[in-house]
Amino acid sequence: MAPPDLDHARYLRLAFAVAERAAVDGGHPFGCILVGGDGSVLMEQGNAYHPHHDMTGHAERVIATRASQAHRPAELADATVYTSAEPCAMCAGAIYWAGIGRVVYGLSEHRLGTITGDHPENPTLDLPCRTVFAAGRRPVEVIGPMLEDEAAAPHERFWAAR
Repeated sequence: MAPPDLDHARYLRLAFAVAERAAVDGGHPFGCILVGGDGSVLMEQGNAYHPHHDMTGHAERVIATRASQAHRPAELADATVYTSAEPCAMCAGAIYWAGIGRVVYGLSEHRLGTITGDHPENPTLDLPCRTVFAAGRRPVEVIGPMLEDEAAAPHERFWAAR
């Protein structure tokens, strides 16, 4: 696993900045970064819903795919995904299959659902990522929600305007 002395708040705020850029670019306000065991930022990913309306283009799912193509399993076991919102069931599955060892998230899936309501572009699944990971055969450490009010702010602005 990644060293326990990583500055989770600092990395989460980097993921929040990716989410803000995604929204400024016309996408949904989700973003994440992948941090290696040595603390280096390996990659970042905003939501990929646009331009093709890809309902599976969640930032976490896309970064898990990219990470599994670019990094060896031992590297990913020591890596952490910092994400603006809790990974949904699909994204948690992708993170699990990619072999990423830790997830740190800002906004909980449950609270996101209270913000987005029944918006057709974000039909949330109220299924905690911890539940998905617990069904697996190898552990994925989960930390969150963290800085949840800060993580919620871009969603409150974005979804209220939709």
